[in-house]
Amino acid sequence: MTTHVFIDGDQGTTGLQVRQWLAGRDDLRLLQLPAEHRKSAAHRAEALNDCDIALLCLPDDAAREAVALVRRPGVRIIDASSAHRTAPGWVYGLPELEAGQAERIAQAHRVSNPGCYPTGALVLLRPLIDGGLLPADHPVTIHAVSGYSGRGRPGLEDHEGANAQSAVPFQVYGLGLHHKHVLEIQRHAGLAHAPVFVPAYGNYRQGIVLTIALHLRLLPADVTTGRLHAALQARYAGQPCIELAPLVEDADAQRLDPRALNGTNRVRLAVFGQPRQEQVLLTAVFDNLGKGAAGAAVQNLDLMLGLIGSQSG
Repeated sequence: MTTHVFIDGDQGTTGLQVRQWLAGRDDLRLLQLPAEHRKSAAHRAEALNDCDIALLCLPDDAAREAVALVRRPGVRIIDASSAHRTAPGWVYGLPELEAGQAERIAQAHRVSNPGCYPTGALVLLRPLIDGGLLPADHPVTIHAVSGYSGRGRPGLEDHEGANAQSAVPFQVYGLGLHHKHVLEIQRHAGLAHAPVFVPAYGNYRQGIVLTIALHLRLLPADVTTGRLHAALQARYAGQPCIELAPLVEDADAQRLDPRALNGTNRVRLAVFGQPRQEQVLLTAVFDNLGKGAAGAAVQNLDLMLGLIGSQSG
């Protein structure tokens, strides 16, 4: 049986990437609106109610409007915006979040894709908090750098358009410390307090490197760099979308390339230790348009279609 999928917002950065990931699949029929009908509420409502699964690649307000247009009970929705990531009645679309999450996604009618930055932060933090290695009230600071495609069309226009020569090579933003991802990270990591989140854009198209620094002296007395690494290893054993590098200490010669996993739906985690200073650096590298957006949406779609199992990552 062919599943009808409508991508609302298929001309945006994420929507175009989803179309590429789904191209050539004979188990799906992608419903598309002609250019002149893409902004028509009536035509969008018709497509949204004619499909089996609607995939929303829209700004937050437009995503909320799209959900309100769905009248047919059988329509299932994957929302790639941040509109519903902490909303009641929506299943959070990070299959690796905890045991049973993939099954919840598979059965859900409303799935909210995780944000790109939260994906990296959560796969690092949640196992450590669940295991009691990182107290829920620990003061967490997260730093992350994304490619400019994370800004959507404005980022592409600034860095690839006519004025690309004058594009800013690196910019830190969210300096008010109330970025929309903060609540999402706090809620799904199980943190008692909002983390400090410092995002940035670099002068490259796509890819993220995210880091979380920890002081062992501030953690429970029996926590070591090895135990932190072992907790991640245990959580993600058998998860094909998450890989964990071997534990490394005194790693001054190593480098992290945010583009290393571009074009994939994988996350590469690492734990770096500095035993003399009792410091630890947790890191995640992944594609902001892959596991951080389109790849995650397709992964959730396949879970909802029963094409991949609970160990899909």
